[in-house]
Amino acid sequence: MTLPRRVLPEKFHFLTRRCTQRLFLLRPDDETNNAFVYCLAEAADRFAIELIASQQLSNHHHTVFFDRYGRVIEFMAHFHKLLAKCQNAYHGRWENMWSTEQPCLIELEERSDVIDKMVYTATNPVLDRLVERVHHWPGAKLVKAMLQQEPLRAHRPAHFFQEGGPMPETVELRFVIPPELGDAAEAIAEVRALILKTEEDEARKRAETGARVVGRRQILRQSWRDSPTSREPRRNLRPRVAAKSKWHRIAALVRNAEFLSAYRVARAAWIEAKPALFPPGTYWLARFANAPVLAFSN
Repeated sequence: MTLPRRVLPEKFHFLTRRCTQRLFLLRPDDETNNAFVYCLAEAADRFAIELIASQQLSNHHHTVFFDRYGRVIEFMAHFHKLLAKCQNAYHGRWENMWSTEQPCLIELEERSDVIDKMVYTATNPVLDRLVERVHHWPGAKLVKAMLQQEPLRAHRPAHFFQEGGPMPETVELRFVIPPELGDAAEAIAEVRALILKTEEDEARKRAETGARVVGRRQILRQSWRDSPTSREPRRNLRPRVAAKSKWHRIAALVRNAEFLSAYRVARAAWIEAKPALFPPGTYWLARFANAPVLAFSN
C-alpha cells in the first residue's frame, strides 16, 4: 500500500513518469508532439496549474510546475489519463501506456531547487546523449517556449477526440515564472546560462571519452515499439522532496514524518468510529470519504 502523500497549496513540484517497459510511446513526431502539448495545456488550465518547464522524451516526461491551490493529484491523473488514451488510439494499442509504478512527484523546497530542475528538464536529451544541443531535440518546442515565455498552440487530436465534442478545439500552453521565484527575467537568464553550461560540459565529456550522441535523424527513425538497450535501474530511491540545502531537506523530511505519524493516529481512530481529525494535507480520505481535516495555515 502506498504511503499517504501530504498535498498542500502553494508548492513547487517536479513530476516524472515513464512509459511501460520503457517503450518509445512518446517518440517525437508531429501528432505526438501536438498531443503532448494539447493534453498538458488542457490539464493545466482545468486545474489552475502554473507550468514552469516541461520536456517530452521518447519514453518519459519531466514537468516542473507550481500548484497554487493544492490540485496536483487531480492534475496528474487527468493529464496522464488523457495523454495515454490519446497515444493508445494513435498507435492502435489497448494496454496501459504508463508504467505501473507510481509517478515520481518531488516537492521542491527552495528557489535554487526549482532552477536546478528547470535546467535538468530542459537538458535531459543532452544529458542522455540523444542530441548535442537542446534545440536539436525533435520533440515539441517546450524549452524554446519556456525561455521566450511565448505560448505553444495545439489543436485537438483528431485521432482520438470527437469533432465538436466538449474538449476545446485549440489550446495554448503557457509557461510562467511565479512571483514566488522572484524576477522572471532574472530566472530565465539564469536558466539559459545553465543550459548553455550543461551543453558545453557534456560536449567536453564526449570529446574526452569518444562518446557519440544518437542524433536527431536516428531518433526520428525509431519505432514506438523500440526501447533503450541499456539496463534499467531498479529498486532505487523514490524521494518525495528535493533540497540542495541539508537543513531544508531535513526540515522537509521531518514535516513529512510528522504528517505520516498524525495521519496514522487519526486513521486508527477513524476506523474505530472514534473522533478523529486528520492533519492538513490529507487528500484521498478528505475528498472521497469526507474525513475531517485540520485547516491549513502557513
